[in-house]
Amino acid sequence: MHRFIEGTDRAQASLLPASLEDYIDVDNPVRVIEAFVEALDLDRLGFAVIPATTGRPGYHPAMLLKLYVYGYLNRIQSSRRLERECQRNIELMWLTGRLAPDFKTIADFRRDNGLAICAACAQFIVICRDLGLFTRPMVAIDGSKFKGVNARDKNFTRSKVRTRLAKLEESAAQYLAALDAADRQESMEGSGSSGSGKLRDKLTRLKAQMQKLNALQAAVEASPDKQVSLTDPDTRLMVTGDRLTGTVGYNVQTVTETEHHLIVAHEVTNHVDDRGQLPKMAAKAKEVLGFVEIDILADTGTFNSPDLLACHEIA
Repeated sequence: MHRFIEGTDRAQASLLPASLEDYIDVDNPVRVIEAFVEALDLDRLGFAVIPATTGRPGYHPAMLLKLYVYGYLNRIQSSRRLERECQRNIELMWLTGRLAPDFKTIADFRRDNGLAICAACAQFIVICRDLGLFTRPMVAIDGSKFKGVNARDKNFTRSKVRTRLAKLEESAAQYLAALDAADRQESMEGSGSSGSGKLRDKLTRLKAQMQKLNALQAAVEASPDKQVSLTDPDTRLMVTGDRLTGTVGYNVQTVTETEHHLIVAHEVTNHVDDRGQLPKMAAKAKEVLGFVEIDILADTGTFNSPDLLACHEIA
């Protein structure tokens, strides 16, 4: 190993521990997260800042908000991954003060403070406006399909229910034919057989499945958009790509200003396409940017004559 750069011996004892400050450069983005969260009035935004007088002390919402923002900027959405990163990521060790909350605490914070987190995002937009970053009256609007916690097998549409019912009816017909053949065979032999009993059990299970599908079919017909998701009721089957595949999730509408590519507005919907979303997002963009008129860039997926007219009439 001569004439190579050598690392530190793992067994070498250190007289003074290394400072975390030495590992974070002055232009590291985590310092921006630190400064932004520390400048927020968390109590006014809706976070529960007052600790409980009894029981085990909890984590300060400022630390958990820093962790959430860091995960957003680095595309770490899973609370379990954030828990692991707190234990091995130097940036997060610096940001959280070496605290490592468990994934349940992280997930509960995100669930219980949804409105407060949105208010914190709005404060970021205010800061960007005060810094003069929004100088161009032009935005781009588009929708993205985000996967939800609902498998495709747990999502039902009209066609999916009809297809499954047809398969069950076909299987039931086959079992009935096999049951008739088994009964004739038993009558000829004059003795009972376990084969017909097994077929009757399978036929009973098929009938129970058909009853469940009939109940699902009624629920699908009663739904406004003719879809039902069992695990996450708000998710919908979103058609993507060549329309032969899709994902069960949400349609996230995003407005991005074209100068610095900052997201100025967003909204999570379960509409399966982008039609009908343009006027609402255009109004939000106009309010955030503060211009009398703005130019909007959008793809053909949002094209709808009434929507274009509504955008033109926005005061």
